Amino acid sequence: MNDKIKIGVSACLIGENVRWNGGHKWDHFLTDTLGQYVEYVPVCPEVECGLGIPRETLRLVGDADAPRLVTTRTNIDHTERMQNWAGERLKRLEAEDLCGFIFKSDSPSSGMMRVKVYNNKGMPEKKGIGIFARAFMEKFPAIPVEEEGRLHDPKLRENFIESIFTLKRWRDALKQPAKMNHLVEFHTRHKLLFLSHSNTLYKEMGKQVAQGAKSRSIADVYAQYEKLMMETLSLKTTIKKNINVLQHIMGYFKQNLTADEKSELLEVINQYREEHVPLIVPITLINHYARKYKEPYLTIQTYLNPHPVALKLRNHS
Repeated sequence: MNDKIKIGVSACLIGENVRWNGGHKWDHFLTDTLGQYVEYVPVCPEVECGLGIPRETLRLVGDADAPRLVTTRTNIDHTERMQNWAGERLKRLEAEDLCGFIFKSDSPSSGMMRVKVYNNKGMPEKKGIGIFARAFMEKFPAIPVEEEGRLHDPKLRENFIESIFTLKRWRDALKQPAKMNHLVEFHTRHKLLFLSHSNTLYKEMGKQVAQGAKSRSIADVYAQYEKLMMETLSLKTTIKKNINVLQHIMGYFKQNLTADEKSELLEVINQYREEHVPLIVPITLINHYARKYKEPYLTIQTYLNPHPVALKLRNHS
């Protein structure tokens, strides 16, 4: 990919002074590390819908499935104001071709889960979704979303970033004419990546590609494939799933590896299984063997290089 991945983000997370008190919640991983590879589209629902800086704080009240957005002290209801603004903002975001969105956690406008909702007795329950975050996820159900707090979890971070990079590659593939051979090429490169997320959905995606456009339009084939792809990527990888992929990969080397090399690779895979080394260790060795023996299938596999090594997403146990 030659251009950066476009990602929506809560504006306060990249240092913009838009919070209720005129401050920010700058997340340096987002700007200093991930920011090298993405172009952010900042959004602050509360400021953009017309509320000032500084401003009275807001909270969600009532039914967790359809809460009201009200000021905490004066009890002014801004629900319709926020919803009307969100509808217009989402139309503009549709044109941005976003591959993901990172929300501010706990925000009554932008929190994507477990936001406090106050009942009629004034007691909070962490069952809500921010007004804008809910509208975004309903409008763009296939776009990967996360909160900045959850991105401190190595597995959630890896899964989200892997998803946005894959979606960007898919969007780039869509710039080609819609033809089955182009879809087959994309799927072939991503087979092992999809297998690392779900064996069941991996098989279903393969079936969709094999059936092709015999009884469907090519547009329907592409749409169904994208839906399955994003469902697959939403499932986290595990050590067990990765072991399955690594063992699958070994089959491509059975005619090439020396006895010592095979023993070394098995040993490293077992060390990963026992959580003595991170995934990057067997992956690095496999990449070495793939280049050494010029194994054509493996050298094109996205699984072996799904995102920049500098992000260190596979360095955790």
